[in-house]
Amino acid sequence: MRLLPLISTLLVAGCSALFAGNFTLHSNDLSGQLTKTQEFAGFGCDGQNISPELHWNDAPKGTKSFAVTVYDPDAPTGSGWWHWVVFNIPASVTSLPSGFGDTAKKQMIHATQSVTDYGKTGFGGACPPKGDRPHRYLFTIHALDIEHLDLDEKASPALAGYMINAHSLGKAAIVSYYGR
Repeated sequence: MRLLPLISTLLVAGCSALFAGNFTLHSNDLSGQLTKTQEFAGFGCDGQNISPELHWNDAPKGTKSFAVTVYDPDAPTGSGWWHWVVFNIPASVTSLPSGFGDTAKKQMIHATQSVTDYGKTGFGGACPPKGDRPHRYLFTIHALDIEHLDLDEKASPALAGYMINAHSLGKAAIVSYYGR
């Protein structure tokens, strides 16, 4: 019987540690629904393919860099769809401007944007199949305990995700929906 209070105390302490901190992600461009601005331009979609502005605050102590991912868990692939993978964002950076995902443009922030499931680097907007229920798009900021992931723009989303998760101190997300 003496073990039960100890287990309860450990569970409460463990849960408190999991939810400690106020690391949050915000966007002036995103709301509950994505728009044509964030829709992909290709694969039958005719959007503008512009990545949204993102900003974050209250990163966990010890953060040495950040990564941003955008993932659609509802894609009819069996494994979801990676729309954007950015890493090696310096710890001094707390926002990405709208359009940062366009790798053809020179950017003021030095970070690595690797390939997405579209087979290209940079932001690949929403493009769910016509008639599907609206898909969820998870925009996530990851605080990392390492300054630089030893990956380049050719890294697959799975490999980048593995390395991001291996070095994660915490993450925050925004969920938006889109259907056609």
